[in-house]
Amino acid sequence: MALNYEYDRIPEIDEIIKLYAQSGLPRPIQDRSRMVEMYENSDLIITAWDQDKLVGICRCVTDWVWCCYLSDLAVSPDYQESGIGRKMIEMTRDKVSHQCMILLLSVPTAMDYYPKVGFNKENRAFSINRAE
Repeated sequence: MALNYEYDRIPEIDEIIKLYAQSGLPRPIQDRSRMVEMYENSDLIITAWDQDKLVGICRCVTDWVWCCYLSDLAVSPDYQESGIGRKMIEMTRDKVSHQCMILLLSVPTAMDYYPKVGFNKENRAFSINRAE
């Protein structure tokens, strides 16, 4: 499988919404304008393509030197377990440098995945939930 990975190529919002729906990533896909704003306000976007088909996306917010919040990592179910997520995480690391911490909040179904691709589980995080 010859996939193409690209930095900062923002797909059409309908392609993103379709990928999120297929992958089960819980995001406000019913609110198209909010999804557009999420991408307009992101600092780093990495996409994976099988020819012209979007099969993976990684979206980050970062200051480039201290921390990078990996906001979204979605891979099409037909392409999961093929290394796409791992590759996009490696590309994120390469782009932000090794001085920068990468952190994320995992969906419950991915809790076993992230330690396999190099993340440490932390028990010291705090959050204030969004109002939706």
